[in-house]
Amino acid sequence: MKLFGWKSAGRDVRPVLARYGLWSAGGSQTGWDQGYEAQVRQGYLRNPVAQRAVRLVCDGLSGAPVEASSEGLRRLVMARSGGQALIGTVAAQMLLHGNAYVQVMTDPAGDPVDLYALRPERVSVEAAADGWPAAYRYRVGERSARLVAEGERPEVIHLKAFHPLDDHAGLGCLAAAAGAIGLHNAAAAWNRALLDNAARPSGALVHDPGDGSVLSREQFERLRAEMEAHFSGQANAGRPMLLEGGLKWQALSLSPADMDFVGLKAAAAREIAAAFGVPPVLVGLSGDATYANYKEAQKALWRLAILPLAEAIFEGLVQGMKGWFEDAALWVDVDRVTALAEDRERVWRQVANADFLSAAEKRAALGYAPLDAAQAGGAA
Repeated sequence: MKLFGWKSAGRDVRPVLARYGLWSAGGSQTGWDQGYEAQVRQGYLRNPVAQRAVRLVCDGLSGAPVEASSEGLRRLVMARSGGQALIGTVAAQMLLHGNAYVQVMTDPAGDPVDLYALRPERVSVEAAADGWPAAYRYRVGERSARLVAEGERPEVIHLKAFHPLDDHAGLGCLAAAAGAIGLHNAAAAWNRALLDNAARPSGALVHDPGDGSVLSREQFERLRAEMEAHFSGQANAGRPMLLEGGLKWQALSLSPADMDFVGLKAAAAREIAAAFGVPPVLVGLSGDATYANYKEAQKALWRLAILPLAEAIFEGLVQGMKGWFEDAALWVDVDRVTALAEDRERVWRQVANADFLSAAEKRAALGYAPLDAAQAGGAA
């Protein structure tokens, strides 16, 4: 049977892809400035919730106990290049941009000596006649470099998240969080404006002398100057007013719409955290920050965000490095993850109490290799 030119017999015939993606990885449909750099400035650099959510995932993955099929591969993946932590940088790029491009740097003998994560917004695809990437072009200003993507030893490894409308680029979480980030940033600006106005809504200074007279222009200007000099701004917040000549202060209260704005900001923060797969309690949102909830949130962060992202990154790196490392493998040793220690302890206890399992079956259930004859004799 043929399916888009791919025979079930296993021939290396790939389906034809569109030569150009249907969706720009740098654009969005949220009303933001078009361009990845502008989106990062607004949505990540200026928003504490988005920044904290991304750092929780990336710092957790950077500090995870990573194991590899060979020590050389592990050192290559865990090493810093130019001060850059590879795993944490790739994780952040996957969350924000949806794509990560890892350049494989080799020595004169052709052996890999370093891995470096390229800025994804600077990379463009050079597609072959069938639409599949033949090379990637990395541009910095007027300079560019062509990196080969095909063969057993590619010069660049492309990691991407799923995108339903693009054959070449992945989809990050920043676009999905854009609406909530815009609301949260607007709420922060509104609160700053309120703080600059003595941290409360403005009031009205009413002139009511009783005889129906009005203030002269000179009196009005003098009164306004005194108000601005002595009673407005953060330094004068709460300062009592001394009024004369039939003047009285009428305070204005917050409207129901103003009161809802605070709740709107909290709801937007929760949506931002949800877009990046982080439990809201971990980014400091109030309402459910109890000790038990925090422990469960830590487990959820690892199970639902960090470990799946680690698996996607490691599988992509392993596939690209197989030309240098035979039977390459990378994984996180969950037995050494502190947040998951309670879950692992429960599994160990259940396996240990399973009397119907032999010692070899218990080792296999826990992911350990079987003992050889000498080790089995010593254990006995």
